[in-house]
Amino acid sequence: MPGPIPLCPPHPPGARGPSRPHWYERHVQPCVAELLGTGLFIFTGCLSVVEDSGPWSLDGYSNGLDMDLGGHFNPAVSLGVWLVGGLNTTMLIPYWVSQLCGGMIGAGLAKAVAPSERFGNASGGAFGGIAAEEQIPGVLGAEIVMSSFLLLVVCMGAVNGRTRTPLAPLCIGLTVTADILAGGGVSGACMNPARAFGPALVANYWDHHWVYWVGPMVAALVVGVLVR
Repeated sequence: MPGPIPLCPPHPPGARGPSRPHWYERHVQPCVAELLGTGLFIFTGCLSVVEDSGPWSLDGYSNGLDMDLGGHFNPAVSLGVWLVGGLNTTMLIPYWVSQLCGGMIGAGLAKAVAPSERFGNASGGAFGGIAAEEQIPGVLGAEIVMSSFLLLVVCMGAVNGRTRTPLAPLCIGLTVTADILAGGGVSGACMNPARAFGPALVANYWDHHWVYWVGPMVAALVVGVLVR
């Protein structure tokens, strides 16, 4: 009696199974995407501020659109995604370097195309909404809260296997919109250290710069603990 028919023919001797993606696709391409994507969105955000198309509206929306397209483009997002297991440890630092370099490129391009007088008056699109020391707790708290909401939606909607949803881009966009409406007038709705770093470096404007690093990074640590 004939035996069962195999579902697929066996591999010939010496043949290899399905090959893994090339190291370039696994390590270099994601970093290039982070570099170019961060540069694009920070260029848009800086130029919207320099050209006075709105004090924080277009800047904030460009900061949120990045996640809709599937990239991080934000060191705080990369930290949060890494903490919940969605990013390989070996890629965290390269992602950060790519994002910060993209921030410098985006801010540099904004400086190159904007009139020098407007660029100087707007401090290159750098975040400078803190006029007095008394404002720091409010701005820092706003950045932590807004970044926490954003990172919770990213990690739960786009990374966590049990709660992931195809509607994650829509949820992320709506969260960013809510953050902008609620806290844009308080802190500028940065939520992105790369967005703060690039213009600060190009315009050499470092007043209270640390606030826009501490807020999103603390939020990433909090969300990482909550989701894990």
